[in-house]
Amino acid sequence: RVSFKMKDLKDLLILGDPRLYQPSTPVTTLEWASLGEWVADLDNTMKEVRAKYNFGRAIAAPQLGIMKRVIYMKIDRPIVLVNPELTDLSHDMFEVWDDCMCFPNLLVKVNRHRSLTVKYQNEKGEHCIWQVDDESLSELIQHEYDHLDGILCTMRAIDNKSLAWRL
Repeated sequence: RVSFKMKDLKDLLILGDPRLYQPSTPVTTLEWASLGEWVADLDNTMKEVRAKYNFGRAIAAPQLGIMKRVIYMKIDRPIVLVNPELTDLSHDMFEVWDDCMCFPNLLVKVNRHRSLTVKYQNEKGEHCIWQVDDESLSELIQHEYDHLDGILCTMRAIDNKSLAWRL
């Protein structure tokens, strides 16, 4: 019997780790059985980040070195987005100071779309469509989606003065 060691805060990749810059691959039918374990790892790590840093509403699988297209969000309830695709990105943009679990003390000013639509599969494999009109959720989904493509918010900084240290 193989013992399972849950991933946690010490497994979180930090700025500079080359895996953070690699695009992740879609979850295949054969890999679907691993989804529950991945979600448990994501949830556990996010709880630890919240306890230590007082932020964290979502996490993407690549942040734990799981190079799969999975986003785990926990706002009022857990939501799992498997193989998400963003569409209908609004032309209207807004500026926001973004943060990231992979560099928890750094803030980065970025431009994000005010609204979007995300198509994804939930943890049961059902196909879903979510129209997101809330700026805060739209920004969050864009941030996590970028992780799936190997893009960090540091790469989206508005300019070279758009970095600040969290006090």
